[in-house]
Amino acid sequence: MKTLPEIAERIHQALEARTRARDQVLTQARVLTRHAAHAIRAAHREEWSIAAEQLEQARLLVRQLQQDLAPYPELYFAGYTQDAIKEFAEASIACALIQNLSLPTPEELGVEDVTYLNGLAEAAGELRRRCLDILRQGYSQEAERLLSCMDDIYDVLVTMDYPDAVTNGLRRQTDVARSLLERTRGDITLSQREQHLEQVIRDAVKRLESPSHDSPDNPRF
Repeated sequence: MKTLPEIAERIHQALEARTRARDQVLTQARVLTRHAAHAIRAAHREEWSIAAEQLEQARLLVRQLQQDLAPYPELYFAGYTQDAIKEFAEASIACALIQNLSLPTPEELGVEDVTYLNGLAEAAGELRRRCLDILRQGYSQEAERLLSCMDDIYDVLVTMDYPDAVTNGLRRQTDVARSLLERTRGDITLSQREQHLEQVIRDAVKRLESPSHDSPDNPRF
C-alpha cells in the first residue's frame, strides 16, 4: 500500500512531464505557424520551390507533434496546438489552389476534419488577396478561377451546420468567408466593367484617329 508522500511524488512526476510537454508544444506551435506563414508569402510571390520547402517543414513538424503528444491527447487537442495545425492546413490548401493543383485532403495532410475545415475557411482570405493582386494588373480569367474556388469553399462550409462546440467556431468562419466572397465578386465585376469601358474608349479613339475621318468624304467639320 502506497503512502501519501509516495502518491504525491508520483503525481509530481506526471505533472512535471506534462508541463515539459506543454512547454515544448508551445514552441513547436510557434515554429509551425511561422513555416505556414512563410509558405503563403512565397506562394503570393510565386516562389513555388520556397513554398513547397516551407510546407514540407511544416508537415514534418505536424508529424512530430502527433508523436510527441500521443501520451497527452489533451495537449494535442488543445486550442494552441490545433490552431497551429490549422495554419498548416490553410497554407497547404491556399498554395494548392493558387497553383491550380489538386486540393489536399485531411488524410493527406494528416489533420483532424474540423481543423481542416477551419483551415479551408481561412484559405478563402488568401484567395481574395491573390485575386486583388491579379486585379491590380487588370481583369483576368485567373481571378475568375480563384473566385470560383472561393465559391466552392463557401458552398461546402455552409453545409457544415453543426454546433460550434463540435466545429470549433466554424460558423463564424463561414460568415467571414461569405463576406470575402461577395466583396471579391464585386471587385472582379467592377474590374471587368472598367476593362470593357477602357476598350470601348480605345476603339472610339482609334476610329476618330483613322485616316478615313480626314478624307474629303468624311470631313471633321
